[in-house]
Amino acid sequence: MSGCRKRCKREILKFAQYLLRLITGSLHTDTVEDEMEMATVRHRPEALELLEAQSKFTKKELQILYRGFKNECPSGVVNEETFKEIYSQFFPQGDSTNYAHFLFNAFDTDHNGSVSFEDFVMGLSILLRGTVQEKLNWAFNLYDINKDGYITKEEMLDIMKAIYDMMGKCTYPVLKEDAPRQHVETFFQKMDKNKDGVVTIDEFIESCQKDENIMRSMQLFENVI
Repeated sequence: MSGCRKRCKREILKFAQYLLRLITGSLHTDTVEDEMEMATVRHRPEALELLEAQSKFTKKELQILYRGFKNECPSGVVNEETFKEIYSQFFPQGDSTNYAHFLFNAFDTDHNGSVSFEDFVMGLSILLRGTVQEKLNWAFNLYDINKDGYITKEEMLDIMKAIYDMMGKCTYPVLKEDAPRQHVETFFQKMDKNKDGVVTIDEFIESCQKDENIMRSMQLFENVI
């Protein structure tokens, strides 16, 4: 592994650790200010100002995110292999490969095989600070694997299996092998209102907003981001 790639991986892992702290609420304003004082942030002011206007992050937060993302590797993109490596670090007890693949595709909005800083920021802005509607739209896109505007039972099962593969081994009590399928059957029956075998975005959002259990289940999705 080249020196640049090693440094890039270290920086991306630092970035992932920052995200986990941000998600869990353990990142505070004084932490942001301390980190800002510790390093000079290289950035393109115009790009960050545009992202500040488009996202729900402050300029200081964007500067720290930018530093962690691009400090050592100026290309500023993350490929799927690196994305999977990051997830394997945080979920060593399970197999996060498939979930990381699906999540990568959801972040890779232009489907060019890489996630840019802008892609990551806009996705995180929705997941961490978006409205319920925005989060559910993003989640629908994750489950809609082939991006045809519908979620099939098979697509939902693929995502659910990926989550169980990543988290299941550390659950108590230990989950049965058919748990993902049972979970999907319950979800799909509630969501597929007209029983045509697919779930539209309207059906998905309506079902999630009306069902407290589904909304709580959405938190599982949020917690593994």
